Amino acid sequence: MTGPAATSIKVALITGAARRIGAAIARRLHADGYNLALHYRSSKTEMDALLAELNVARPDSAIALQADLAQFDLLPELVAKTVGHFGRLDALINNASGFYPTPIGTATPAQWDDLFASNARAPFFLAQAAAPHLRAARGGIVNLGDIHGEKPLADHPIYCMAKAALLMLSKSLALELAPEVRVNAIAPGAILWPDHHTDEAAQAAILARQPLPRLGSTEEIAAAVSWLLNDASYVTGQTLHVDGGRTLAS
Repeated sequence: MTGPAATSIKVALITGAARRIGAAIARRLHADGYNLALHYRSSKTEMDALLAELNVARPDSAIALQADLAQFDLLPELVAKTVGHFGRLDALINNASGFYPTPIGTATPAQWDDLFASNARAPFFLAQAAAPHLRAARGGIVNLGDIHGEKPLADHPIYCMAKAALLMLSKSLALELAPEVRVNAIAPGAILWPDHHTDEAAQAAILARQPLPRLGSTEEIAAAVSWLLNDASYVTGQTLHVDGGRTLAS
């Protein structure tokens, strides 16, 4: 056991934490006083910068853990390394996600396995490995879902099914791990466009249909994660839609 392992500071493990929403969650929970184990797969440059930023603000408060979440044996290791370093685990945030189209007629078993690995299988087995530690800490799990886990997105059937599985996992775990561990999901709407999505007219049309016709921010998702972990003491098994009302629109 190394570092600040014997302290009473809360500890969170965040997957896909190097950039985008994951990095915003990391910054928010760090500001809330958490120590952090930050998982990444390939975004080493971004992770190194984030790690330096957080540890300058509060020395020895964050570590980086590299892993491909499709490799099953690495999942319990992420939990073990987190607890081994900090001595406890209070929160698991399953943020890492694969996303790309799989139109009917072209989808492959490899794409199925890949999308389910990051969006459903890894969250389940990470939660299973983390459960004893989260129970001891009376902690929580937040799963980053998607509004398309409930409302399908054209040309993305496998992704939508995987996110639907993640939302059901949140409900199931809320029952399985109660009363010690609260488990919830967040279903973001238009927060960041996918890296490959460059159709500005289509983006504008999506936003125009929303009751709140603007792009959401990563900080708004991070604030929702913070609320679910720290303040929502009577909330479990729920999916919080942070989508500008997009699911209300046709």
